[in-house]
Parts: sequence; C-alpha cells; structure tokens
Amino acid sequence: MRIPPAVLFATAAAAQRLLTGRLSTPPAILPALPVAAAAGTVGAGAVREFLHVRTTIDPVDVEAASTLVTRGVLGLTRNPMYLALAGLLVAHAVARRSVFALVPVAGFVWAIGRWQIPAEEAALTSRFGEDYREYSRRVPRWIFRV
Repeated sequence: MRIPPAVLFATAAAAQRLLTGRLSTPPAILPALPVAAAAGTVGAGAVREFLHVRTTIDPVDVEAASTLVTRGVLGLTRNPMYLALAGLLVAHAVARRSVFALVPVAGFVWAIGRWQIPAEEAALTSRFGEDYREYSRRVPRWIFRV
C-alpha cells in the first residue's frame, strides 16, 4: 500500500512545524514568495498539460492514465507535480527561517522517490511501453536539464 502523495506532503509540512516550533517573529513571507511562485508555476503547468489531454492527475490511480504527457513542463522533468510540492515545502522552510525545516523536505523527496515514483514508472511502462522508456531516457526524473 502506497501513502498518497498529498498525505506525505501534509505530513512533511506538519513535521516542519513541529521541528521549528512556534515562530517568535512573523514568517519570512517575502523571501519565500519566489520559491513558492516557481513551485506553483511548475505544478500548475503540469496540471494544465494533463487536463488539456484529458488524462488523470490522480497519483493513486496511475493505471487510469490514457495519454503519455511529454510536452510543456513534462518535457523538462518527469515529475513536475512532486517537484512543485517539494518546492512548496522549501518555501515553507524559508518562511519559517529554519534550516531544520529542510529535513522533512528531504524525507518527502526520499519517500516519493522510494515508493510513489517507481510504482508510477512501472504502471506507465506497462501502459505505454517503448514510448515511456524513450521518454524516461530523454527527460530527467526530478531536476530540469538546462
């Protein structure tokens, strides 16, 4: 059984709060905004591409994918939605002014990479075969190739 990515994200955000405790000063919103905006742009771009071709964005039911999406932000990273969630967690760490708040970000990335992404890759390989294998060779799993 895989834990849904939204639950992993919420758990990581809660862990950030627990690790950093109550803030004695207001959160550092201004420095966190560009990080959150970049993450939001990446995530929204991915959702837009999935909706454009009318395929599922549900990470729990990857087998329901009807189309292999490889354009837009998905031509730069195979997991833009997870990259966006990790970016939002980084923005939360920046807002909390805490290096310790980055630990749950690493945990989130590890958990997604350990359980969720391999299951998705297996389902997509089964569904789309050589097209998905070629896409995987061409596009990195996490970080853009510049």
